[in-house]
Amino acid sequence: MALEQLQLPAKGEEIVVIKTNYGDIKIRLFPEIALKAVENFKTHIKDQYYDGLIFHRVIKDFMIQGGDPKGIGIGGESIWGKPFEDEFDINYHNIRGALSMANSGPNTNGSQFFIVQNNNVNESLVGQMKKAGEKGGFPEEVVKAYSELGGTPWLDFRHTVFGQVFEGMDVVDKIATVETDQNDKPLEPVVMKEISIVKY
Repeated sequence: MALEQLQLPAKGEEIVVIKTNYGDIKIRLFPEIALKAVENFKTHIKDQYYDGLIFHRVIKDFMIQGGDPKGIGIGGESIWGKPFEDEFDINYHNIRGALSMANSGPNTNGSQFFIVQNNNVNESLVGQMKKAGEKGGFPEEVVKAYSELGGTPWLDFRHTVFGQVFEGMDVVDKIATVETDQNDKPLEPVVMKEISIVKY
């Protein structure tokens, strides 16, 4: 059984397109497993909350992060005006391409999100996940996806996974290589010109 997280969207499904100054990133959302995170994201998109914001934190072989109106990593709030709780699922993980909520600890989700860019998980980590197994939160298919695609398993059950890039990972990779300052902020702005919801 292939992981549902890595399937293409169904025809007519609502997907997200992030138009950046580096190209487009297309994302499938998972409302059935992260209802609040998806509602928050989609409502912010419809309100054009994210349009014109930057990816303020970019770390090669890790992830790219955005969604802060202040552009410095400490701003932004949820559509409810207060932090909302984490939503975890044993079959949805921070595999390469995952769209996850950024936070400052348990149940502190606001408007910031990141896309996992890391394309390599070292053997010892894969071994640890195999050992943990399904009981420890890592079903066989998940471990397989991590070893084939890469990702950030150490963020699992700490950050809500609520979407997956299915087209445009080349753009994510390109963004990940930009020059950054000592705070991992790109020297030249990486801008989300527009985020829209369209039918697949």
